[in-house]
Amino acid sequence: MRERMMAEERIDVGGVAINAVTAGEGPLVLMIHGFPGLAWSWRHQMAPLADAGFKAVAIDSLGYGGSDRPADPALYDSDHMQRYLLAILDHYGAGTAFIVGQDFGAQYAWNLAVRAPDRVRALVATIPYDYDLAGRAMLGSAETLPPGTPPQPVMASADHPPSRRFAAMAAQHFLHFHYFQEVGPAERELGGNLAEFLKRDFFALSANGNLWNWLDVPSEGSGYLDALPPAPDLPWPWLSEAEFARFVEGYDHPDIMKRVIGGLNSYRTADANWEIGRAWADHDVTVPTLFVHGARDPSFGFFPEWRERMARRVPGLVDVVEIEGAGHFIQQEQPAAFNRALIDFLKSR
Repeated sequence: MRERMMAEERIDVGGVAINAVTAGEGPLVLMIHGFPGLAWSWRHQMAPLADAGFKAVAIDSLGYGGSDRPADPALYDSDHMQRYLLAILDHYGAGTAFIVGQDFGAQYAWNLAVRAPDRVRALVATIPYDYDLAGRAMLGSAETLPPGTPPQPVMASADHPPSRRFAAMAAQHFLHFHYFQEVGPAERELGGNLAEFLKRDFFALSANGNLWNWLDVPSEGSGYLDALPPAPDLPWPWLSEAEFARFVEGYDHPDIMKRVIGGLNSYRTADANWEIGRAWADHDVTVPTLFVHGARDPSFGFFPEWRERMARRVPGLVDVVEIEGAGHFIQQEQPAAFNRALIDFLKSR
């Protein structure tokens, strides 16, 4: 990231402040990270977008980095996130914008494209379409199981709220979605071992990691670090020691309970978002959409039949680009290939 090009500001989005980093002038490109991530996750995109004639805006999402870190999970639900993102577009005077989302950021971006399509010039997402975390995953609003059927151990369903499905999965093996629902244990474990957690999670979700190690870890008595294998020493091909230090610095906070609050509270919105999402579950994505993903993204184990479902539910889909040598952090692991796909798409719109 070319520091001389950067400007940074905190934006009041309605009772809370979001930290934003900007570069360049032109049509607005709003980039939204996931967990673990920060505005820093988009460091390889800022200057190329500015050089290509765009105004690049990367935010620390609520609960992360330089943004406010409220404790109340309700402030992180999809209705609130929608309002925050629209307030950011308004702050920059952008009637429409290009929206780019990764991980939780993709969830928010898909929602924006469905619920405010008049504000989205085009969409770029790196994980499949879902309005809400572990919600219905393009399955629609209609329930499919007979009344009284117990929750199934599946990641997406119109029949039972996510937390009940998480519990069904956690009865078989450790599942961080379930572990994160209770306030306290994860804050203390991950906040108290911040650098180790970030390093292990970054590696587990990368092209060379082993996210699914948790299948061999019991829920009882286990924390997330028990389920994340140790990571090799830095540097890695895509992450230097100095870059990693910026992530640790961005997450750090005097209150251990707030060091990873943004990510944890995003998981805790699952049931609320599932209820909010019912009204939108049968809406298709009509805005021009680029889906670009890492060929070795381990999170895709959660998204069966994603190609077929996206073909049905995303009539605005322009292209699907798979990038070799990339996992979940595609824009960091293979930035040159990602930037080519991104900028070519934006210029075509």
